[in-house]
Amino acid sequence: MELFWHRRDLRVADNVGLAAAAGAGDGDTSEDADQGPAAPVFVFDPDVLDHASDVRVRRLLDGLAALREAYRERGSDLIVAHGEPEALLPRLAEALGAERVVWNRDYSGLARERDAGVRRALDAAGVAREAHHDAVLHDPDAIRTNAGDPYSVYSYYWKKWTDRAKDDPLSAPTGAALAAADRLTDAVDAIDGTDAGDATVADAGVDALPVATVGDLPTPADLGFAEPDADVGPAGTAAARERLSDFLDEAVFAYEAERDYPAEDATSRLSTFLKYGEIGVREAYAATEEAMAEAASDARPDDAPEQVEEFQQQLAWREFYTQVLFHNPEVVTANYKEYEEGIHWRDDPDEIAAWKRGETGYPIVDAGMRQLREEAFMHNRVRMIVASFLTKDLLADWRHGYDHFRERLADHDTANDNGGWQWAASTGTDAQPYFRIFNPMTQGERYDPDAEYITAYVPELRGVEPDLIHEWHELSPTQRANAAPAYPAPIVDHSERREEALAMYKRARGEDPEED
Repeated sequence: MELFWHRRDLRVADNVGLAAAAGAGDGDTSEDADQGPAAPVFVFDPDVLDHASDVRVRRLLDGLAALREAYRERGSDLIVAHGEPEALLPRLAEALGAERVVWNRDYSGLARERDAGVRRALDAAGVAREAHHDAVLHDPDAIRTNAGDPYSVYSYYWKKWTDRAKDDPLSAPTGAALAAADRLTDAVDAIDGTDAGDATVADAGVDALPVATVGDLPTPADLGFAEPDADVGPAGTAAARERLSDFLDEAVFAYEAERDYPAEDATSRLSTFLKYGEIGVREAYAATEEAMAEAASDARPDDAPEQVEEFQQQLAWREFYTQVLFHNPEVVTANYKEYEEGIHWRDDPDEIAAWKRGETGYPIVDAGMRQLREEAFMHNRVRMIVASFLTKDLLADWRHGYDHFRERLADHDTANDNGGWQWAASTGTDAQPYFRIFNPMTQGERYDPDAEYITAYVPELRGVEPDLIHEWHELSPTQRANAAPAYPAPIVDHSERREEALAMYKRARGEDPEED
């Protein structure tokens, strides 16, 4: 018997650690075929829940429900435990008679500290353990500069990333490779004599939940969270595969040309599925390679393979930021790039609050913030626009934006979100130069010319001519009142704040802001 610990890998297919625990192996050893069957467990860790949000807990529970169903279809089930993993996993291993505990590596500082504690606890209990590389195509320590250093510039990282061989996806274990559901139930009932069927669940948080059950998922309230107002979208491997298939059928072949237009359904929308590991990255990459091969042999435009490669770069960006976080865990709260004199942010609480509400008077910014509130998602181009607006127009510390995104995004990923926010704030790796400041009106006019995206999320502007929407900052109070009386005037003047931002960054660099 092997105990497989699920974390950010809520799937049974293309799961390296699960395949090893079930006896399928990952190609690294010849002993894996003698392992198994695998008993799957997910642990609601209070330390992890301390950093969670209503949106992400809801989305996690939906993903776990889909994972549980996948196991039940295969004659097994999912153990659901509540508490400290380092205390629970040795107990579960003993109850199951498991010879080994297996999991897939996670790369954040918090995850690595947790895993170190679990390793120590298993060693003390005399239980073997094994961790596998699974979440990204290339281990974050695998791609380095010729001098042996981690990369801080994406373009150089991409060249090596694209040249490296990629592992093939793995099949899902079935039948005898997975522990039977009744065996899981017997083991869970044996833990300290706790009968999961008799346990009561209170709404006081994870400490009040039963130690472990088979297949019984808590509600958000059980974990101390509320049901979010946002629609968090579909969950599970089947939904992920459907979305990927639809994207690769058509949209990917115009990806570079259309991905920046938020009114178009031109992006993959895979980020949430990848965040929770509901589809394996090897499976996703293999599907793009298949699409590229088909594009080269059918009636697609000549640049179709290049369009697919442009999407593959998004997978590479994900891994680039993962290796940045792996080698620099402090970037979650600290600037990657420090300025000589430090940046003195304005941090006006009223302006930040208006940004969060989507009431800045800059239509494309407000549409993005309202999409975030309604859908727990935001189009990537708009993420850059709203991040630039917060840091360069409102002169607010990027950490305010990062914290808000962490609270609201279903696809929040520490590495990706931190990398994106520090890029926008000109404090990160490969960051945009401090003097490159997005003009929110120009961005709206260029990427949403007919204001379709804006009016989808800002109902006060429906029926207003697109030209007036894009000129909102230039209209007189009377013109605004006549066009859309319920929509606010701009809370800041972009041109003035642009000059203030340039001066702020120059002072941070130790330069005289009066000098050209």
